[in-house]
Amino acid sequence: MTRLDASDLATRLGQEAEAVCRHYLDAGRRQGNYWQVGDVRNTPGRSMFVRLKETTKGPAGKWTDAATGEHGDLLDVIRESCGLIDFADVVDEARSFLSMPHPEPAPAPKKRMGKPAPSGSAEAAKRLIAMSKPISGTPVETYLRTRGITALHGTGNLRFHPRCYYRPDDHGPLETWPAMIAAVTDLNGRITGAHRTWLAPDGTDKAPIETQRKAMGDLLGHAVRFGVPGDVMAAGEGIESVLSVRQAIPDMAMAAALSAAHLAAILFPETLRRLYVIRDNDPAGDGAQDSLVERANAVGIEAIVLSPVLEDFNEDLRHLGLDTLQANLRGQLAPQDVARFLGLAA
Repeated sequence: MTRLDASDLATRLGQEAEAVCRHYLDAGRRQGNYWQVGDVRNTPGRSMFVRLKETTKGPAGKWTDAATGEHGDLLDVIRESCGLIDFADVVDEARSFLSMPHPEPAPAPKKRMGKPAPSGSAEAAKRLIAMSKPISGTPVETYLRTRGITALHGTGNLRFHPRCYYRPDDHGPLETWPAMIAAVTDLNGRITGAHRTWLAPDGTDKAPIETQRKAMGDLLGHAVRFGVPGDVMAAGEGIESVLSVRQAIPDMAMAAALSAAHLAAILFPETLRRLYVIRDNDPAGDGAQDSLVERANAVGIEAIVLSPVLEDFNEDLRHLGLDTLQANLRGQLAPQDVARFLGLAA
């Protein structure tokens, strides 16, 4: 990336300066036209100021730490808050952020909130996502790593809520557990729903409750999206299965539809020319696969099914290892995509 390209990316981030701060510097808060936090590594405090709007003093996104004299732009914020080293990884994270949906900032305390959003509605999903935080350094990151998933670039649609409500049934007592919150979006990036995976407090496993996953909002046709799709993408049911395939093919855009029925109904981006269907080894997965392949072919999209060796691709990743998973997938990809996404000759 050239200096000009980097400058343009910093400018685009500056246009969404408050959203960047809410995402990467969530230990701080807005104070007038500035975001105030302890430092660029998201430490609680008040010595660092990020300009949220362009003024005569400079463009939006510029920041200064009064305690240390450090200063920079929002690319520096992304690098330091995420602990990234290579500039290419900073650029990838910035581009991923710019492509993801950003919940509207919470209203100022002096404004009265309207009536509560109906339970399970798309509006309730948006509010839940707005109240959650990035997954870096949280039990969500721990949980995914215990599942063998370490490629977490472009996962801005995954969030963490430390005390997400859980009720075993309509009349049971209300509990709170840490949770992985996934934003469900339409093809334009608008949030339509959310998916919750309740976790153990240390993130080493799911919570010891009867129903460990639950979705809310408008899900039909939509998905939890990772990366920006072009002419090729992959789609599957579960978040962990999709992220496991992405562990082996990290540069391919992917989407998790959250169930077999919703996978069969997922909507196609206009640019899509080839779709990889991430299959689970069960009857429901077979039905979703057949329906999705038929729909894709009907609109001129080539559909190729990716099949795991075991129950699903996360099982393959955890029990067979990344090398075996990648070799299995290499044999199922179109030859041109082997070279394009795996950097190998077909």
